[in-house]
Amino acid sequence: SPCVFSTAAQQRSTGDECGPEDPHDEPKHPLSDCALEHKAIKLEEQVRDLTERYRKALADSENVRRRTQKFVEDAKLFGIQSFCRDLVEVADILEKTAESAAGEAEPTNPNPTLQKIYEGLSLIEAKLQSVFAKHGLQKMNPVGGRYDPYDHEIVCHVPAEGMQPGTIALVTQDGYKLHGRTIRHALVGVAVESQE
Repeated sequence: SPCVFSTAAQQRSTGDECGPEDPHDEPKHPLSDCALEHKAIKLEEQVRDLTERYRKALADSENVRRRTQKFVEDAKLFGIQSFCRDLVEVADILEKTAESAAGEAEPTNPNPTLQKIYEGLSLIEAKLQSVFAKHGLQKMNPVGGRYDPYDHEIVCHVPAEGMQPGTIALVTQDGYKLHGRTIRHALVGVAVESQE
């Protein structure tokens, strides 16, 4: 056992052990010019590839930003769409009530109370239409116009007396648009040629 220790100590002192500091492990020749050029070309290709990926990622993120912004703007504009659909039904009832009161409050019937009710209903109806317009809700006025399946729903056909076939002759229920988007189709009667 003492011999083993002495030989290990002798080897250390004589320098027989090769370590990482040994100058024989270093490469004897530096990289050649050809190898350096090849490495430079590879690095340039990687830079081009990464630059192209970066540009595509920027373009994609810009597209996502624009789409998200459009989505938010549409949500602001059309977020009240279902509320408007419910409110136009109230406007229909108010309009029919005002028409009914107008029929009763004729000049032949000088009932001042009925006349005031009619005037009040007319003011409410005008104010409601003003509020609708303020928020981009508009009533369609299709009478005399061409039938459009995106805006109108045909409920009947009427003889074309003085009207061109295919035009809208009457409206049974008003249609509404919110910022140009139809939220309720107008129920219409379309003029057709009478067949005798």
